[in-house]
Amino acid sequence: MRLSIIHAAIFLAGCAIWLPSISAVEPRDGGSRQAEDPTAEVNWHLDYSEAMAIARREGKMLLTFFDSPTDELCRQFEKETLGDEQVRRKLQDYVCLKLPRDATISSDGKQITLLKHETFREMLGRPGVAIVDFAHQAPHLHGSVVSTFPLTEELYYTPRHMSVILDLPPGTLSQRTLIYAVRTHPEGPASTSGRIDDFLLGEAKSHSRHQARIRLQGHHQWNTRFHRINAKLGGGLTASEVCAESWPGENLVEAAVECVRCWRLSQGHWSAVRALHPVYGYDMKRGGNGVWYATGIFGRG
Repeated sequence: MRLSIIHAAIFLAGCAIWLPSISAVEPRDGGSRQAEDPTAEVNWHLDYSEAMAIARREGKMLLTFFDSPTDELCRQFEKETLGDEQVRRKLQDYVCLKLPRDATISSDGKQITLLKHETFREMLGRPGVAIVDFAHQAPHLHGSVVSTFPLTEELYYTPRHMSVILDLPPGTLSQRTLIYAVRTHPEGPASTSGRIDDFLLGEAKSHSRHQARIRLQGHHQWNTRFHRINAKLGGGLTASEVCAESWPGENLVEAAVECVRCWRLSQGHWSAVRALHPVYGYDMKRGGNGVWYATGIFGRG
């Protein structure tokens, strides 16, 4: 995978590194849990329209668990992850919905399988968890699918992973997934511990789209963008950027994890991703070649 990083206006690294695919998750741990808190029971709704109406009315995130009773991974995930006490406490802030994997809805007078709808494309038709945002009023977020975490043999989510998912900041599907990948890296990089910044999110989105459009990873027009970003940041902050690309054909979660792993391969890249910055923005975009292009932009103090 090719990756590169720019601090200020100086190009620090640009190397081509290709690695075999590595599992996107850490070993599954079913360790012992403390005595369960009976007050942390989750109210799982079973009706899609009803749950959506409640989430909209109460201004909450709608979390849907697409279940498959015969899927062993699904049963393990429900017991070990969704049944974890800390996860259950965090789920109290969500409207929770449990649906069968083949659940259907009426759309334009036709019955369609929910997981086959374009908005759930990154669920891959698999059981797992998806989140729709009714908590934020921004037009690009409200009512949009902002998290998709399918369960596959390569993708499994421990209670630690799920806790990260439930604490993700406001953002689009691609933004939140890349932030998830940063936060779940075993070394705990700190670049998403500062304040997420709408302007930097927009800049990361724009550059990711540019890379995807030309199908070429890099810091294109950085000198111009660097000065424009600095002027907006103010407060003595200086812009810094990292970019990476995924393997062709990877799904969203796999690609996000691979891009973060790619940044880890270089001391220069990792110094930016692991550092604590006052403000940050991340995003990624898939090109017509099936490659995801990721961008992180930081305001360095």
